[in-house]
Amino acid sequence: MEYDERLAHFRQTRLNPFDRGEEEDDPEGGKATHQHETKSELFSGTKTHSSDRTMDLGLAEDHFSRPVGSFVASDIEQLKLAIEECKKLILELPEHSERQKDAVVKLIHLRLKLQELKDPEEEEPNLRIILEHRFSKEKSKSVKQTCDKCSTIIWGLIQTWYTCTGCYYRCHSKCMNQITKPCVRSKVSHQSEYELSICPEIGLDRQDYRCAECRTPVSLRGVPSEARQCDYTGQYYCSTCHWNDTAIIPARVIHNWEFEPRKVCRSSKRYLTLMMPRPVLKLKEINPLLFNFVEELVEIRKLRHDILLMKPYFITCKEAMEARLLLQLQDRQHFVENDDMYSLQDLIDISTGRLSCSLTEIHTTFAKHIKLDCERCQAKGFVCELCKEGDILFPFDSHTSVCHECSAVFHRDCYYDNSTTCPRCARMTDRQQDEVEEEK
Repeated sequence: MEYDERLAHFRQTRLNPFDRGEEEDDPEGGKATHQHETKSELFSGTKTHSSDRTMDLGLAEDHFSRPVGSFVASDIEQLKLAIEECKKLILELPEHSERQKDAVVKLIHLRLKLQELKDPEEEEPNLRIILEHRFSKEKSKSVKQTCDKCSTIIWGLIQTWYTCTGCYYRCHSKCMNQITKPCVRSKVSHQSEYELSICPEIGLDRQDYRCAECRTPVSLRGVPSEARQCDYTGQYYCSTCHWNDTAIIPARVIHNWEFEPRKVCRSSKRYLTLMMPRPVLKLKEINPLLFNFVEELVEIRKLRHDILLMKPYFITCKEAMEARLLLQLQDRQHFVENDDMYSLQDLIDISTGRLSCSLTEIHTTFAKHIKLDCERCQAKGFVCELCKEGDILFPFDSHTSVCHECSAVFHRDCYYDNSTTCPRCARMTDRQQDEVEEEK
C-alpha cells in the first residue's frame, strides 16, 4: 500500500512539476507561484491550461541524463502530446523572435527525450561480426551520420551505433539484426575486378520490378517506391539502397576517358571506394588505343619504365637502401613491380596532372642518386662500345638504346633496335663456342 502511494506521488510530481509548487505555501505564508509564472511566460499563447501542463513534461529536467527506473507507455504518450503542442506554439509565435527560438530548442529537447525513452541504453559489445562485417562500436557523439540500414539519422548523443572496419557500413545498434548486405570488403578480396561495360542495363522487367538488392517493389513512376538506376551496375534500386551518391565509373574512364561522377547505389559506392587504389587495370589489353589519344599516359608509361630500370641499382646499393629511396613510392607499390598495371586512382591523378608532377620529381631524385651522388651506382654505368665516346650511359637515359638480349647500353644514334650487332652479345657467343670446343 505504501509503495502504491509513493508511485502515485512520483508520477504526479513528474508529470506536473509546477502543480507541486502551487499547492505548497512559501515561507511568508503565501502560495508559491513563481514557477507557474515562469511557465506562463515561456508558453503563453497555448489554448488551454491542460496543454501547458502537457508541454511542461521534461522541459524542467536534464534532457541529456539517463532516465532512472522504467517508464510506462503514458510517459511516451505525454511526450508526444508535448511535442505536438510545442509545434503549434512555434507556428503561432512571431517569426525569428526570441520566444520562437526558445520554443524550437525545447522542441529538440523533447524529441531527444522521447528517443531516449524509446531506446534505453544497454550494455553493447565493442565488436560484433555479422555477414563478414566487423562492426566496431563508435564513441563519437557529435558527428552526424546516417544509418545505412534504415536511412535515418544516427543521434550519437543518445543512440549506440557501429561502423564496419572493412567497408564503413554504419548502422544503429537496433538495426544490426536486420542487416542483409554482406561486407563489400570480402567481395574486393575475392573478386578484384571492375565491370568494364558502360552502364549494362537489363531493364526493370528482368528484375521483376523489384530492387536489385533488397527486393522491395519499385517502379519508374515512384509507386510504391522510386526506382533509381546505378550507373555502375546498370540495375535499379529502391531509395533505401540508392541514396543518389556519385562516383567515377571505371568503364567510362577506360573507354571514353570520362571522369564525370555518376549516380550509383550504396553498395557500388562502397565497392568503388575500396577498389580505387587497387592496380587491377591492364590498359594495354583493355584499350591499347588509349595511349594514342592521351599524351599524359605515354609520359607516365615512360617514367614508370625508367623507374623499373633504376630499381636494380637501388636494391644493390647500400646507401640507397639506408636512405630508403624506393619508399617514396610506397603509396603506389605497383610502380616498382611493373609498368602496365594501373589503379583507378592512378588514372584520376593522371587526368588532373597530379601524378605527372609527383612522379617526375621522384624520377629526378632517383636519377640524381645514380648519376651524381653515389659512386657505386656510377660504376655500374656503360660506355658505348660502338663509338667508344661520350659520357657514361645508363639504361634510363633518353638518348640511349638497350640491347634486349644482354641489356648493354649504347647511344641511340649508334644502335638502332638490334639492326646493329651488339658487341657484347657477339663476345658472349664466341665465348660459349670456345667452351663447347674445349669440352670436345
